[in-house]
Amino acid sequence: MQKLIVAALLTSAALAHAQTTPAPAVPATPPAPSSPAKKELVQKFLTLQQPGIEGMARGLVERPVAQMAQEVRGALQQLPAEKRDAAAKAIDADIKKYIDESVPIVRERAVKLAPSTVGALMEEKFNEDELKQLVAWFESPVNKKYAQISAEMQGNFTQKLVTEVGPLIDPKMQTLLSKVRATLGVPAPAKAGSAPPAKAAAPAKKASGTGH
Repeated sequence: MQKLIVAALLTSAALAHAQTTPAPAVPATPPAPSSPAKKELVQKFLTLQQPGIEGMARGLVERPVAQMAQEVRGALQQLPAEKRDAAAKAIDADIKKYIDESVPIVRERAVKLAPSTVGALMEEKFNEDELKQLVAWFESPVNKKYAQISAEMQGNFTQKLVTEVGPLIDPKMQTLLSKVRATLGVPAPAKAGSAPPAKAAAPAKKASGTGH
């Protein structure tokens, strides 16, 4: 979670720095006037978007856990084989408990924040007619069909992308990990099923007997 927050702060700082460069003057668009009808449309929009907001909250919890799980898998390989199963099950249980406890907290905060952040921006930037069009689009059968297959499309695309770039990126990642381990003085994890190095053979004894 801290990594994600730091990344967001760095991104914000970079954007702020970029904005210091003078840009051609553009007439400021005045905020669209508010009205009870607009507020109702914005609330309807937020209701339609709630599944996406909740999904974003879940992702915010699960992404750092997925990163940690990758590191844990490497650490498990350093345990004796007879202890790995029990350790993996215990860690899985802890991760599940963390997700089950954390997702509702983040989801609740996300839903509460949406009106004062997303909703306020929508109300400011869109007029009533534009909001009606947005709501009509999100309620349309075409959008609902797209939403149903978007997860499948994303999954297929991601899987194929990983297959394509894996052989190109994995060696670079292994090189990076090796450099990080060397900097930290951490030994590389032992490969699963690898036998301990064999002892050097003892020097052969000289044969006894008379020479020719």
